[in-house]
Amino acid sequence: MFKFLNKNRGFTIVEFLIVISIIGILSVITFPNYRSSQQRLALQRSASKLTQDIRRSQEMAMSMKELSTGDLPEGYGTYINKSDSDCPNDDCYHIYADIDGDERYDPGEEQGEAIFLEKEVYIKNFVPSSNNFSINFKPPDPTVKMKNQAGDDKDTVTITIALKTDLSKTKTIKVNKAGLIYVE
Repeated sequence: MFKFLNKNRGFTIVEFLIVISIIGILSVITFPNYRSSQQRLALQRSASKLTQDIRRSQEMAMSMKELSTGDLPEGYGTYINKSDSDCPNDDCYHIYADIDGDERYDPGEEQGEAIFLEKEVYIKNFVPSSNNFSINFKPPDPTVKMKNQAGDDKDTVTITIALKTDLSKTKTIKVNKAGLIYVE
């Protein structure tokens, strides 16, 4: 009886090769989907991060956060520029303190921080069309001012971000005059 049990305890080479081939086939099928899902997740994270940073500018204006120098700015904002020398790949934006009160980002005059999108994502376009937008929040309410490159005040801004590898995969962030900020 012990000879019979010892004889049937192992795997045959055929069973082993079948299991290895099944694992290989499943890996080949799931790997492309894994990369695609990672890119879609990067796009979603970037859209959420941009939305949160615009809201952070809004919250800083409502709380009237002091600068490191102890001064109070006129407001806070988010500046997004498709032709910025700091962001040559259309992959960053700035949160700034509006020190001079002109409701626009001036690199030499404003205190700000550059924030980069994830490496697979870039800023595709704006509606209404412009190379850049300043979304400024002025306390105490806060009042929302959205200005394009020409300095024209707009009622809404739609920011589209996309994957660099697949331009059809996009996320849209909308900001309106009432201060509503959301991802579509």
